[in-house]
Amino acid sequence: MAGGRREPVRVGAGLGALLCALHVQAACRDTAVTQELLKEGFHRDLLVKVELGEDAGGCAVAARMHLPPGIYVDPYELATLQQHNLTKAVLIPDVIDVEAPEYLARALLLLLFLEPDARCSRCFRAAVPVHARYHRPAKGTEEALVVLESPEVLLCCCHSHLSAECWEPAEVDAPCSSDDTGPCQWHSTKHRPAYEELMLRVPVGLREHSSLVCALTLLTTGLCSGLILAAACKYGHFSQ
Repeated sequence: MAGGRREPVRVGAGLGALLCALHVQAACRDTAVTQELLKEGFHRDLLVKVELGEDAGGCAVAARMHLPPGIYVDPYELATLQQHNLTKAVLIPDVIDVEAPEYLARALLLLLFLEPDARCSRCFRAAVPVHARYHRPAKGTEEALVVLESPEVLLCCCHSHLSAECWEPAEVDAPCSSDDTGPCQWHSTKHRPAYEELMLRVPVGLREHSSLVCALTLLTTGLCSGLILAAACKYGHFSQ
């Protein structure tokens, strides 16, 4: 009998927790994040779109992206774009080797500040130029895949209050905008959007062609060197 009396209490507590979770989930509407690669080839534009689950009036909205070694943002190009107010972003580290191949490069962290979309009060978007790095020759395939993880949406509301049920403090060492140097508390959503990956296909050489490429390179180098030497001997003026 005692056990039978406790069972409704357990059921009631579980039902209450479920209803509470459903209430929080309903109050915290999902945030939609999409990313798209524009243009073709090694030099592309990465477009990020965010639709918040609630109005973020007066808040700065950013996307924190982890870029793998196979892709990079040129810090010099980024500085030029920011001077003309074409994009706003923080690149970590801010000094990188743009000539390094993929297997000698390291991952980057990009904090991209998003601008409001005039067509939607809860929508934000921004684009930044990205560049693919050269990869090692592959065996049996002419493409290498670079996987771009889904960005993390961040909000910085210095003059507004965010719901503790929906947002939690995030460890971001960056100001509220690229123009401001003061610290600001960023927040990330507790209810993460659906995880989506973006694939970038980078052309690579075939490992089976290595011998042919080396032979043609040596032959071309020797031929050009011989022509230069012959022209120097024929038309050059050498002091006695």
